[in-house]
This record gives sequence, C-alpha cells and structure tokens, in this order.
Amino acid sequence: MKILFLCTENSARSIMAEALLKHHGKGKYQVYSAGSNPGEVDARTLSAIEHFGLPTENLTSKHVDEFAEQHFDYVITLCDKAATECDGRVNGSNCLAWDFTGPKSREGANPFEKTLQELNERIKTFSLELEHLKPDSISPTRFYKSLADDIRLKTLLIIAVEQEVCVCELMVALAQESQPKVSRHLAQLKKAGILSDRKYQQWVFYSLNPTLPIWMKQVITSTVVNEPNFIEQELNRLNAMGDRPARMATCCS
Repeated sequence: MKILFLCTENSARSIMAEALLKHHGKGKYQVYSAGSNPGEVDARTLSAIEHFGLPTENLTSKHVDEFAEQHFDYVITLCDKAATECDGRVNGSNCLAWDFTGPKSREGANPFEKTLQELNERIKTFSLELEHLKPDSISPTRFYKSLADDIRLKTLLIIAVEQEVCVCELMVALAQESQPKVSRHLAQLKKAGILSDRKYQQWVFYSLNPTLPIWMKQVITSTVVNEPNFIEQELNRLNAMGDRPARMATCCS
C-alpha cells in the first residue's frame, strides 16, 4: 500500500507524518511526503523527530509533481491550502483531508514537539484503521451477502463507474428520498470492508476499498460491463446533475 502526505512546504507536518507512519507501519507501507511549494526541511522538524526517537535519514523535501505519474492508495493533505493546490495533481484511490495547525504559526513552548505529538495520535489511529482493511478480513460469504440488496448492488456499480460518490449523489441516482436509508447501506458496505471513504469539506465521498481482492473488484466491474441496462437510469439521473464542482452545489451537506 502506497501513502502520500501533502503539505505546502513539505518542511514540517508532512515530513513528521512520513516518519511517524513509517514507524507505526513497521515496513508494511510505502510512505512518502511532498509539497506544492517545497523548501528545505525545517531543522526544528528533524530535531523533534530525533528527540521522539525516530530516524531522520532520507527525510527530504519534494515537489508534488514528482509523484504525478504514480498511483497511491491514500493521499492525505495536512492543511486546507495543500488540499486546494494539490487537488487533481496526484492519483489516489482515497483522498483524506487532515487539517493540522502548522508548528511555525503555533504559540507557546515547543510548537514542533506538540505538532508531532498530535500527528502521532492521529497516525496511530490511522494505522489501526489500515489493519482492519486487510483483504483477508472480507470473506466471500460476507462479500456476496453485501451484494444481495438492490440499493447496495447498484451503489457499488455506480461507484465502479464514477470512482467515488457522495450520499446526495446516490440519493439522486437511486431516486431515494431518505438520506438515512442510503447512508445505512453505505455504512454496511464500509463495515464489510468493501468501501472506503474520505471527507472533503462538508462532504463524505465513498469509493471501492483499494485493498479489495482483485476477484471481488472483477465481479463488480464485470457486472457493469455485461449488464449496462441495470444502472442505466441511475447513471442518467446522476449525469443530469452536471459535473463537479457544479454538481456539488445541488448537494446537501
């Protein structure tokens, strides 16, 4: 699994996040960091990481464009500015927006150490979430049971076509007036390990879990290819909403 942390300068937060996930992941993930306007890694960043007991070798500032041709399972921005500037510049199956206050703008003592501690707590939780998304946790029985409902099956097929959708888009596509009903089905698919989600501003977008076994992805995509009429009306309703970002103006929060 490949994970990229993004910030503006790639001098503090994203460097810390890279070092921390490499530590908590114990070599299981390929972890990188970059910036939209990179500079030199702040010496105080390296000092805080070393004081935390982690290595700082190979922690260098890089431009986000260096990763433009690569695919990542997770792209995680650490500030709103990076989320805006890096949108669409890196290919990621799951894009998460974490907003952490930069240590350079923090008041009080030891701002870099405090930022590192806060990131450490979030990344420990994230690493546990990744463990729960292991492919072997999704049994064939659970997978096929998840497909045995018209709303859940059509949801997966729509996501296979659109790459990701929010609840409001699904409500329109499926002609469902009840947001709790659609959200409940999405929660079931996520709990089963079939879907992942990312939060962007007030919206939550759902996509296929990048760790889903290939044969499960093939079941979903082959259904789209061989039974296109099954979701034809749903896709027509979705297309009538227009394209993003204009489409989001009609969505509820």
